[in-house]
Amino acid sequence: MNYYSLTNKQHRVGFREAVLQSIAPDGGLYFPEVITPLPSDFFNSLDRLDNETIAYTVIAPFIGDAIPENELRKIIKDTLSFDFPIVPVTDSVSALELFHGPTMAFKDVGARFMSRCLGYFNRENNQKTTVLVATSGDTGGAVASGFLGVKNVDVVLLYPSGKVSAIQEAQLTTLGQNIQALEVNGSFDDCQDMVKKAFRDADLKNRNLTSANSINVARWLPQLFYFFFAYKALKATGKPLYISCPSGNFGNIGAGILAKKLGLPIAGFIAATNANDTVPRYLENGLYAPNATISTISNAMDVSNPSNFIRIQELYANDREQLKKDLASFSFTDAETRTAMETVYRESQYIMDPHGAVGYLGLQKVLANHPEAIGLFLETAHPVKFQDTVEAYLNRSLPIPEPIQHIMTQTKQSIPIRHYQELKDYLVN
Repeated sequence: MNYYSLTNKQHRVGFREAVLQSIAPDGGLYFPEVITPLPSDFFNSLDRLDNETIAYTVIAPFIGDAIPENELRKIIKDTLSFDFPIVPVTDSVSALELFHGPTMAFKDVGARFMSRCLGYFNRENNQKTTVLVATSGDTGGAVASGFLGVKNVDVVLLYPSGKVSAIQEAQLTTLGQNIQALEVNGSFDDCQDMVKKAFRDADLKNRNLTSANSINVARWLPQLFYFFFAYKALKATGKPLYISCPSGNFGNIGAGILAKKLGLPIAGFIAATNANDTVPRYLENGLYAPNATISTISNAMDVSNPSNFIRIQELYANDREQLKKDLASFSFTDAETRTAMETVYRESQYIMDPHGAVGYLGLQKVLANHPEAIGLFLETAHPVKFQDTVEAYLNRSLPIPEPIQHIMTQTKQSIPIRHYQELKDYLVN
């Protein structure tokens, strides 16, 4: 399998090079050269296959011969070391809980898969790789956990100061070893812009930089897995299935739409956003016009210029009308998010985090026009990661899991930075 740059389709590399480079030399994201739908007998037998077999079948074509089958199966087994439960919320709506991994966020899947791929690629050399990551909350913690202690890998995490929860910050800043957090005076978009600039900086070409953001194909592609697992679990209902993703950088929902292109029979997807509504506006009027980033209670989605949306556009050859047949997108305020959290808890005793609540709201919009269907919204992070907000809105306390209790007692270690030059100086020195 080869990958081409979305800004220069003549530039092509294999999976290994795409992972190690993260983005192309021209700044473009890598995209698979071929997307071949999976055979119908695979979908017919899905409910009789175990998750590891499903995951291998789905992702092997994207890896090609870059990783041998036995090694890839080991990587998948290590990645899928936790459950992906579907919890009924109403008669027609369920939550897909993606927070049962080590850092209690959906990004554990991509981070664990990528770290093990990079470990395989580095197995026979002593050359250092620096993993450079921008995070709006959960990515950093998942990457820090996934790469902790990995041979010949240093991780540098950029996060917006004061714009992540206390638990998220602890997961970013307390591990030490080969993990370093840089606390940026700015927004997530500022962090992301710094990362992209570093990859374009000729002075850093010899630093072996890669990224574990979802711009990296090894972080993006394994998110395919749980969409297949969800369909497997709900297939027996025989009803059309709509899936709503709380969306920030659009990597997660991009993987879901890629799953549909592979043949997964999902009726439609909903990209539910907070006040950062670039994509809902684009689908409505055809203008892609990011505004200044707005801080919200669903902070991991505070992204006004989502990097991965270009991949979704590529899946539809930049045809907005075709895209709209499979994707709806809606924006919701903090007040609407709070009301949804309170209402669902009162009526169903289910605790949603603010991001899941945005996903729930988007799903309600679509299901109102499809009473024959069922819906799934993604709970992308454990509610305790947004403890202050959830406890205040629901007027109840949340028990703190032991792994979280442990990190909250550790000492924060971060370096404050304001400008790109400070990031560059750190990487050089």
